[in-house]
Amino acid sequence: MVSSKADRAPLSFDVIIAGCGPTGAMLAAELRLHDVRVLVLEKDTEPGSFVRIVGLHIRSLELLAMRGLLERVAAHGRKRPAGGLFAGIHKPAPAGLDSAYGYLLGIPQPVVNRLLEEHAVALGAQVRHGCAVTGFEQDDEGVTVELADGERLRSRYLVGCDGGRSTVRKLLGVGFPGEPARADTLMGEMEVGVPPEEVAAALRRLGDTPQRFWLRPFGEKVYSVVVPAAEVGDRAVPPTLDDFRRQLRAVAGTDFGVHSPRWMSRFGDATRLAEHYRVGRVLLAGDAAHIHPPTGGQGLNLGVQDAFNLGWKLAGQIRGWAPGTLLDTYHAERHPVAADVLDNTRAQMELYSAEPGARAVRRLLTELMDFDVVNRHLTEKITAISVRYDFGEGHDLLGRRLPDVEVKQGRLYDLLHWGRGLLLDRTGRLSAEGWADRVDLLADPTAALDVPGVLLRPDGYVAWVGDDQRELDGRLRQWFGEPTS
Repeated sequence: MVSSKADRAPLSFDVIIAGCGPTGAMLAAELRLHDVRVLVLEKDTEPGSFVRIVGLHIRSLELLAMRGLLERVAAHGRKRPAGGLFAGIHKPAPAGLDSAYGYLLGIPQPVVNRLLEEHAVALGAQVRHGCAVTGFEQDDEGVTVELADGERLRSRYLVGCDGGRSTVRKLLGVGFPGEPARADTLMGEMEVGVPPEEVAAALRRLGDTPQRFWLRPFGEKVYSVVVPAAEVGDRAVPPTLDDFRRQLRAVAGTDFGVHSPRWMSRFGDATRLAEHYRVGRVLLAGDAAHIHPPTGGQGLNLGVQDAFNLGWKLAGQIRGWAPGTLLDTYHAERHPVAADVLDNTRAQMELYSAEPGARAVRRLLTELMDFDVVNRHLTEKITAISVRYDFGEGHDLLGRRLPDVEVKQGRLYDLLHWGRGLLLDRTGRLSAEGWADRVDLLADPTAALDVPGVLLRPDGYVAWVGDDQRELDGRLRQWFGEPTS
C-alpha cells in the first residue's frame, strides 16, 4: 500500500473521509472548525429509504450543545426520560443525573444525517455523493485514494467512517475480531389493525415471553414492532411485511393485523472491535471500528463521540502544533470505551434470552435496579456520562467530561462552539498566554465549580485541575503542544 513518488498526485485535501453518516459528517465539521481541507465521499447517491428512529443519549446531547447544534437538532426530535435503557428493563430514570441534558432525544436517523451534513457543509466541508472508495495507497507524505470510477485523489490522511462492512478497514488489513451473529431480530414501524386494548391484552398474556418481542405505540395506530427473526439472514436485504406477520403469529399467536410499514429492517447480535484505530495515515471511526447489537441504542452515539475525540487531534496534527503522541491517544482513549460498550451489549443480549437461567438473571437484575446506585450506574454507562479517560493520578474530575455549568457569560458549553480548548480560572492568576491561538481563557470567580481552575480539551474533557501555573504549563504542552513566542 505504498506508492512511488512518481505516482503521487498533488495533495488536494488534508483529510478524505469515507462515509457521510453521522460519524463522518460530525468529523468533517470538527475538522473544519480548524480550517482543515476536508472531502467526504459517500457511496450512496440518495438517503436511505427507511425512517428509523434513533436515540441521542446524554453525552451526545452535551457534545451537540458544545457546538451550538442542540437546539436545531432537538426541534426535530421528541424528548423522553433516560430510563429503561438497559436491556429494556423498565425502571424510571435516576433522579438528578449530572447533566443539564438528562433525557433521551428520539429522532429519525435520516434527519440526524441531514442536519450534521448540512452543518459540515456550512463550515466548508466538501461532500460528494455516489463516490465509493475502492482502494488506497499510503506513503510518508499522504494517502492516494482511488474511487470506483477510477478517479484518484490525494490527501494527507484518510478516515474510514464507512460502516460495519468498511472497505477502508478491510483494505487496511486491520483485524476485526469478535463473534458472528447468532440470532437476528426484525424491527420496524407499522400500523396495526386491531384496537389498542387488544394489543395491550395480548402483551399482558405474553408477559413472560422472550424479551426480544414488543409492540410499543409510536403515534396514532403506529407501533414500533420488534420480534425474533426465523433465522440469521442477509441484513443488506430488508425483511418483508409477510416476515413480520409470520413471526408475530409464531410468537404471539396473532399478527395484530400489521400493515402500512414506515420502515422495516433486521439486526443481528454480531459483536466485533477493530484491533487498531490507526495505521499510519489511515484511521477508523464509528461502525468501521466497532459493531454490536443496537440494544441500549449506543451505536450512533459511540460513533459521534469518536468523531469529537478524533477531530481536534487530527486537526492539531495537520496544523502542526500537536505533540508527537497526541494522535495516538485517539486509539488509547476510544478503544477501551468501545470495548466496554461491546461488553454491556453482550450482557444485555443475554438478558433477552428465553433460557431459564437468563430469565432468572433478568429477574434478579430487575430487583437490583430498584437500588438507585445500580440503576444510576447502568444508566450512566449507557449514556456515556460515566466515561473517564486515563490521564493518570489526580483529582476526580481529571479525565471526565465537565457538565454545562453556569458561568458569568451564561453556560459553559456556549464558550466551546469553535472547538478550542478552554482554561476556566476562578483564581484570577492563571494564564494560557502562549497557547492563545488554541486555548481560550475565562477568568470567572463565580463559575459553578468547587475547584480553583480547570483546563478543558476541545471535546469537553478535563485535562488538568488545580491552581499551580507550572503544572498547568505542563498539561498545556501535553495536549496543545509548544507555546508560541
